[in-house]
Amino acid sequence: MSHLTIIVATDQQGGIGINNTLPWTLPEDLAHFKRLTTGHPILMGRKTFDSIGRPLPNRRNIVITRNAQWRHEGVETAASLEEAIALLDGAEGYVIGGAEIYKQALPLTQRVIITEIGQTFDCDAFFPAIEHAVWQETARVSQVSEKSGLPYAFVTLQRKA
Repeated sequence: MSHLTIIVATDQQGGIGINNTLPWTLPEDLAHFKRLTTGHPILMGRKTFDSIGRPLPNRRNIVITRNAQWRHEGVETAASLEEAIALLDGAEGYVIGGAEIYKQALPLTQRVIITEIGQTFDCDAFFPAIEHAVWQETARVSQVSEKSGLPYAFVTLQRKA
């Protein structure tokens, strides 16, 4: 069975984006994302892919879309999250968004890696609420961005047995 990890950055209200873009600048989070996902399959919705604009290098890019005609060079497509998971064929995959894909993936995920940004932004997309009865925090590293001055924490949650 494939192992799923969600990776996400949220503001203090669980916001993850606005108008299909990130509302903050946090280079440390982008480096963290790249470090963790490089060499692994990444699963995302089509709108998330469109916001990135290209396949991410050194990763197997799997885009979930209801549009059977949608194609992009360097990308595999799946009609559903379940179909995307089946494509993993037992490998560990990272779910990278967006909001609807996170909502569908959370019950199927063993680990969540969150960059908690210590500020609130104007967002129109949100990460689903984390049920503390289901998840246990196993790691937290708090820092302040040298470039933007934003406080943030890299947090790892593991599903309780």
